[in-house]
Amino acid sequence: MSESATNTHRVVAGVLRRGGRALLVHRSARRAWYPDSWDLPGGHVRDGETPARGLERELDEELGVAAVIDGEPFAYLKGSDFRADIWLIDRWQGEPCNRNPSEHDALAWLNEQEMAGLALADPRLVPLVGAALNA
Repeated sequence: MSESATNTHRVVAGVLRRGGRALLVHRSARRAWYPDSWDLPGGHVRDGETPARGLERELDEELGVAAVIDGEPFAYLKGSDFRADIWLIDRWQGEPCNRNPSEHDALAWLNEQEMAGLALADPRLVPLVGAALNA
């Protein structure tokens, strides 16, 4: 069923893990969705695209990395107007960098404790990142 038929946006995100931390992106204050907040990298799945392929594309567009998306999602988040599939990512080619400054204005490698007090796109990200770093 298409996004417009259900009014539910299909989104994907990746928990890139390195050195006991996860990569988070800070959403620009000009963004329509969740402006001026920290989030996992990812984005919308396009019509005709699988969620895994959508995440590969988004991570390339946003961070300049070729990620290896293995298996099933690690977690799912559901909101009133979205469903997010979230994968653990431990392998990628390239060094993550901000390739789209109009979407994000900062990147940071953070652990669960370092996320405390940050404005997050979704408060469920703290326990999700904690679980991901301990998985």
